[in-house]
Amino acid sequence: MSVELPFAPVDTIIRRNAGSLRVSAEAAEELARRIQKRGAELAAEAAHRATANGRKTLMAADFGVGDDLDKDALELPIAPVDRIARLDIDDYRVSMDARIALASRLESYADTVAAAAADLARHADRRTVKSEDIEAYFELEQYF
Repeated sequence: MSVELPFAPVDTIIRRNAGSLRVSAEAAEELARRIQKRGAELAAEAAHRATANGRKTLMAADFGVGDDLDKDALELPIAPVDRIARLDIDDYRVSMDARIALASRLESYADTVAAAAADLARHADRRTVKSEDIEAYFELEQYF
């Protein structure tokens, strides 16, 4: 699976949660992959909600988010998020508000993972967040 999301904004999200820790390129790449997978899942769920409501257009409400989001406050770019939304769904339109809503959900998700990965790096007494910290978060997540 190719990753649609550029690594630079993902790196920025990790850095804002990592404090003084460094961030490896592999960590940003791993988190970008995980964000993309989660985004495709959320879009598929939103498509089911839209279908249940007799629509072929995904709306912000289908992602459980209101319409009052500010896209300028988001780190994740909208165009790649739109491509992520369309990975596993066919024949659906994605409104601009839905793209922004998905980007908001994914950025919140990325913040959660990045903060936990930084904690795991500190726990391992390292000064760098690595891909293994991202992977460890997902291994541990299944127990909570």
